[in-house]
Formats: sequence, C-alpha cells, structure tokens
Amino acid sequence: MTTDSTLAATADAKLAISGDNTKLTKEQQLALINVNLAEILNPEIIEKVIDEGRAPRIYWGTATTGRPHCGYLVPAIKIAQLLAAGCHVIVLLADIHAVLDNLKSTVELVGYRAKYYERTITALLKAVGVPTDKLEFVLGSSYQKSPDYIMDVYKLATLVSEHDAKKAGAEVVKQSDNAPLSGLLYPILQVLDEEYLKVDAQFGGVDQRKLFAAAKDWLPRLGYKERAHIMNPMVPGLQGSKMSSSDPDSKIDLLDAPDVVTKKIRKAEAAPKVTEGNGLISFIEYVLLPAAQLLGKEGFRVDRSRDNLEPLVYTDIAKIKADYESDVLTPQLVKPAISAAINELLAPIQAGFQASPEWQEIATKAYPPEIKVKKEKKVKNKGTRYPGAAAKLEDAKDEATPEPATENA
Repeated sequence: MTTDSTLAATADAKLAISGDNTKLTKEQQLALINVNLAEILNPEIIEKVIDEGRAPRIYWGTATTGRPHCGYLVPAIKIAQLLAAGCHVIVLLADIHAVLDNLKSTVELVGYRAKYYERTITALLKAVGVPTDKLEFVLGSSYQKSPDYIMDVYKLATLVSEHDAKKAGAEVVKQSDNAPLSGLLYPILQVLDEEYLKVDAQFGGVDQRKLFAAAKDWLPRLGYKERAHIMNPMVPGLQGSKMSSSDPDSKIDLLDAPDVVTKKIRKAEAAPKVTEGNGLISFIEYVLLPAAQLLGKEGFRVDRSRDNLEPLVYTDIAKIKADYESDVLTPQLVKPAISAAINELLAPIQAGFQASPEWQEIATKAYPPEIKVKKEKKVKNKGTRYPGAAAKLEDAKDEATPEPATENA
C-alpha cells in the first residue's frame, strides 16, 4: 500500500538515481528496498549487509520465453528503486530455465530470445530513468553448465523429494499430465542460482513464494547460506487476470503502436467505483505513478478538457483510489490518461527498436512469424440421392465405355 513513506522513498529514488546514493542513510536505503513490496523474507540479511557497509547484491531472473510486455515495467520500477538504494542488481537471463519450462522452445531459439530480452530490458529501464551502467546482465548458460554447478544439481536431486520439487515450482512451472522431468529440475536450478551468483537476496513476484521458501530450506542442506527474498505483488492484466505473454488480450506489447495501446486500454475491464482487482488502477499504482516520479514529472495526469474542467494531477495512489471509488475519476476519464502515459513510456523503446537493424533482426529470429498452412479443401461426397445424380452417373458410364474397334478395309 502506498503511504507517505512510499512517496518519500520514491522521491529519494529520483534523487539517488540522478546523484550520489552513497549519502543515503540506512533508513532511506531500506525504505527504497521495501517500497511497494508484497512481502520480504529475512529482511535482517539485507540490514546486516548495509550495516557492514557493503552494497546488497540482489538478482532478478527472467526466463527468456515470450515477448516482454508492459508487465515487465513492474519489476523495472522495483529495479530502479533497488539501484537508487545503492544495491548491485543482477538481471539473470535464464535461457536454460526457458528450455526446461517452455516445451516448444529450442536451444537456438532461446538463445536469440536472450539477446532480445537484454536489449528490450535495457531500453525498458532507460524509459523509467534507470542508468543501465549500474546493472549486470548474466546469461544462465554461462555458468549453469559448469562441473561444480552440475554436481550441486545432482546433490540437490538426492536431497529433494519429487513432492517438494513440484510444490516449489507449482506457480512458476508449466503444469501438465505426465509432465517431463525438466519441470522438477527448474526449481533446483533457480535455488542454486542464488549461490552461484553470490547474491544476498533474490527478487521476484509473490507467485514465487513457494520457490523462495524452498531456497531457505534447500541451500543450507548443501552447506550454503540462506538469502533474503523480496516480492512484488502480482499486477492484474487488462482483463483482470495475470498479465501474460501468451494471452494477447491481457497485456500490451512493448512495441505495440499507440492506436493498438489505446484500443486495448479501451477494451480493458474497469468496473466503475471498484479498485480491488482493477488492473488499470494497479498499473497506475505500480508503474505509471512511480515512473512519473522517477522521471521528475508532476504526477499522473488526467485530462478533463472535454468537460471544460481543469486536469487532475495525482501524486498519491490513495487519492486516486478514493476518487475512483467516489466516481470523481471514472473509467471514461482514466482510460485515455493511462493510454497517453503508456504511449509516452513506450515511445523511446520503440524509437530505439526502429533505429536498430540489429535489434530488429534479433527480434525476427527470436520470434519468427508463424507460417499458416492452408488446409486442403475436401470435396464433399454428395452420394447418389440428389437432383441430377442419376444423369451424371449415366454420363460417367458412357465416358468410361470404350468405342467398339473397326477393321480397316
């Protein structure tokens, strides 16, 4: 929930990103780390690192599968705040995880997607004012095939039951009947990543809580230390469910044209006076409002010129929710404002894409256009009981009967 401390933390983030974050107090650092989180496990681990005068090492991993969409702006905002707090942030491009989880991806395809993700995430972070020189990108396959890592995979496989592995990955691994063994390896690899990336904490969505809880239990079994875990809330999609790459109606692609964005927002579910489970209000809370503050803008702006009224400018999500619940802020007002704010955020990303032939080539190889095979039209057998069938049958017999042979004189 956004409070006065949230606003203060966001203001500190803006100052720290543009200036010297080494001057932040411990309280300011923790405020930036904790702002807008759904939950944090073992916060004392991060506090101890700060007390020691070190920069907390925190990693966020993403399996390189579907095309990144606007939902990725939610972790991007958090990454911005972590960087502002003086943290060293590692973005793990989990290519091997992608092969294990996405049953239709090949190793070659996932490799191109990892390159696409790195370019896209870099552009996305720049769009919210994050200096990308403070980030470190790591490709999972760069260390996950090493002998030590593989041996630790084997060791954990002897210590973790099938039940516990399934439970840990229940919310993040594709579930199916007669599932492949890769789904059991996925959580084991993600837990080991904490040790091999030498981090103090892992950051992810609250949907990974079971996996994070498993990490607290499994790593000490190998003699490795526990890590802290920080979790973002899950932001509903445009239709109220989770924003997903596989559901085009639930998300906005980072390369969607302005008119496509406007159309999708116009069709989004937004019950009047209801903020609970409202994907649009959540997107304002976790993306648009903090992004405006990070970029030094006055706030989230709602134009009311059609009603000959002054615009509404919000800096506090509590006020937005109050106005929405009292019908001061209606879906008809908020949807155009959201469309305008999203298009403004996406503009530099799309400009960078259009200016880079290399990025465009990577995109084509990472997400090749689907080739639709035209189905051959089957000729329907009408049978012999329809008007004219008897005559056609006689004609066919006549054509099949050979002419009698004639002798030459």
